[in-house]
Amino acid sequence: MAYEVEEFLALGEKYPIVDVRTPAEFEQGHIPGAYNIPLFSNEERVVVGTLYKNHGKQTATIKGLEFVGPKMSIFAKRARKLAVEGKILLHCWRGGMRSSSMAWLFKTIGLDAETMSGGYKAYRRYIRSSFELDRKMLILGGLTGSGKTDILKELEKMGEQFLDLEGVAHHRGSSFGQIGQGVQPTNEQFENNLAVDWLKMDANRIIWLEDESKPMGRVRIMDDFYERMRITPLVVVEMSRNLRVPRLVDDYASLDIQLLEEATQRIGKRIGGQNLKDSLEALQSGDFAKVANITLDYYDKTYSYGIESRKEVNKIIVPTTSANPKINADLIMNALNENMDKLF
Repeated sequence: MAYEVEEFLALGEKYPIVDVRTPAEFEQGHIPGAYNIPLFSNEERVVVGTLYKNHGKQTATIKGLEFVGPKMSIFAKRARKLAVEGKILLHCWRGGMRSSSMAWLFKTIGLDAETMSGGYKAYRRYIRSSFELDRKMLILGGLTGSGKTDILKELEKMGEQFLDLEGVAHHRGSSFGQIGQGVQPTNEQFENNLAVDWLKMDANRIIWLEDESKPMGRVRIMDDFYERMRITPLVVVEMSRNLRVPRLVDDYASLDIQLLEEATQRIGKRIGGQNLKDSLEALQSGDFAKVANITLDYYDKTYSYGIESRKEVNKIIVPTTSANPKINADLIMNALNENMDKLF
């Protein structure tokens, strides 16, 4: 039988999901946690597709059998190792010939092999539509260096729900945001990974997000979801620069100088030629506080404009005299409890 997407994913919590698309398709984007047993290699799929287009299904199918025949025992052995309680779940791009062919093979060796209706294409429609679900959200804002991510993690420890866009994107948002964060996923995989966390959220409780720009390095927040974020109520932590600069120094001073220089050069036109020169010299001399102050002139102005442009958005300001994220999380929850009616 072919399961609908939601039931297929629920079963995938227990049974292995096997993606039979090519390695290139899998690398571009896949269901998180899925295994790749490709029916065709990248090159083989091109050949089969070209034959299908130019000579029809029968010719393409025969060529496909030539490619697959020698690999069938390998596929079967891999599936048998992966199966849980003799069951395995399969999908291809549209729930067509590739997954049904592989399901036939696995059933032939005695496995319970079922497919997903509509394949990966249906899965993508499902997860993208999930971000349109009605959820009560709050955005935590604040100038660069306010420790928003750390505050949100403290809120999470207190039982709040936090959708960590930066954690999923492996990027902290600014020109410096990629440093030390590992390899970023493709944009498609970012959405797939984010959906896992989003779908686990309790619809009856607030979901917190950090205020972000649409691009986060090589990935971008989905257009509709980003527009929704722009009209979501804001809680803004207000922290002085003399508290933020030491935080930034702690975060970045131990990182590779060359990477810091490259990140600074990327915003060179925005901070101005003399500021760029001064920043690069300060990096070489180890004066990270000076670099932070120069770049904050740019980032503070940009972020303040972004906050002010959302005049119609409900917001509360939470001043703080501490850089401690736990203290600031407590301040935010107190302010939220006192001002909930101003936000929703």
